Amino acid sequence: MTDMTIIGSGNMASAIGTRAVAAGRAVQILDRTPENAAKLAAELGGGTTSGGLNEMPDGDLVVLALYFGPAKEVATHYGDTLSGKIVIEISNPINTDTFDSLVVAPGSSAAEEIAALLPGATVVKAFNTTFAGPLAAGSTSGQQLDVFIASDSEEARNEVAAFAAAAGLRPLQVGGLHHARELEGFELLVMGLQLNPAYESFNWGTGLKIID
Repeated sequence: MTDMTIIGSGNMASAIGTRAVAAGRAVQILDRTPENAAKLAAELGGGTTSGGLNEMPDGDLVVLALYFGPAKEVATHYGDTLSGKIVIEISNPINTDTFDSLVVAPGSSAAEEIAALLPGATVVKAFNTTFAGPLAAGSTSGQQLDVFIASDSEEARNEVAAFAAAAGLRPLQVGGLHHARELEGFELLVMGLQLNPAYESFNWGTGLKIID
């Protein structure tokens, strides 16, 4: 039985899939190009299955491992057929021409826009502050990665937190889904640092960390 469905086959899908398999989850990969999904499933191993977007996600936990635009397209495609599922939304709605602004309206977030397209599903914002390389490894600079989790459902937050902990990460619940706005804005700054030549050593290998 599939525990988790990951939609997408890029770097973040691979990284989250790696952590999921390490946590003992049964994973399904779906992608608009089924061949890419099959390739990633073979790389992940652990009995991972694959398919195209004509198939329904089998997992109760569904990860949209996609950029914001494609995530909206997939959410529109599935709509209310994902009712009852927990959907993890990971994107950062960045203006990729300038990397200095968000493309969502003030007072909103990518997660909230996706939630509006998925009536009946419970949307959780998580993994938007973890780059793929450190996430696949489970740490950066020898430090355990923090995963910030926002959702209006405490039950859903707890479910995603349990997955993150089992995957070797530290879950930090930050409250309701509206806090995705701060998480996405904060990551805009972090992504800007990756592109700043003064900090070329960062090279997309950093991660946000709360020191206690």
